[in-house]
Amino acid sequence: MLSLSKGKSLSDVLFDAIVYLLCALIFLVIAYPVYFVVIASISDANLVAQGHVTIFPKGVSLFGYQKVFEDERIWIGYRNTIIYTILGTTFSMILTLPAAYSLSRPEFRARRFIMFFFAFTMFFNGGLIPTYILIKNLGLDNTIWVFVIPFAVNVYNLIVTRSFFENSIPKELYESATLDGCSHFRFFTSIVLPLSNAIISVIALYYIVAKWNDFFTGLIYIRDKNLVPLQLVLRDILIANQVFKEGVGLGGEAGGYAQRYADAVKYAIIIVSTLPVIVFYPFVQKYFEKGVMIGAIKG
Repeated sequence: MLSLSKGKSLSDVLFDAIVYLLCALIFLVIAYPVYFVVIASISDANLVAQGHVTIFPKGVSLFGYQKVFEDERIWIGYRNTIIYTILGTTFSMILTLPAAYSLSRPEFRARRFIMFFFAFTMFFNGGLIPTYILIKNLGLDNTIWVFVIPFAVNVYNLIVTRSFFENSIPKELYESATLDGCSHFRFFTSIVLPLSNAIISVIALYYIVAKWNDFFTGLIYIRDKNLVPLQLVLRDILIANQVFKEGVGLGGEAGGYAQRYADAVKYAIIIVSTLPVIVFYPFVQKYFEKGVMIGAIKG
């Protein structure tokens, strides 16, 4: 059999080449739409609409960003969403991690019974109207706490974290710790958490993305314009611009401006709403990849 460099046969080299080619194609299919939105957001909207922008931006313009950031509602929405994301993620992690640890302990005899009720909520719930009535009676509607308290624990995240604690924290560690008089609380805070950076980063990122992208909660429960999240603000701007575009029509100078205005704002809104999460991701990437693999293999 013909051997090539590094001891690989011709068939191995061909197989690797096909795998790399397929990976490159998949990457292009996934990455190009994101790249197109970026270059379209800084290109002339008329050239984008005419299909002249494909690989590189043309007629570089920040018109869309200018119009988006001129709206003071954007800054209010950013402030609110940052607050909701920080508070919501912190509260969710405070609940999820101890609950997952408790449910992972074999000496906790009620854990299967309690886990059944957690899992039950993944398939059945009271519905929108009963939930709305409950939140209203609790006095949480039209307050910042509706983003923090009612939907704090994601059961999927709880199950993944519990599986990590069960399979990745050696039982011998707890046995050794108890010999020195270590309690469950001390063991959890001093040993389990420092060894769980990977899963903590993954679950925190899941919660951050969910809180950042949450507009439905604001749509249903928030009436005060000073409390609306960023996603709801961007949605309102996008709808208003689309109505403006359709109202003016596509004919004449006014119609051309409406087309340019609506398209430019549309692409700018996509970047404005996703950029903070994209910027944050590289800082937790190494933990995220490790945690996802742990959950996939041992979950």
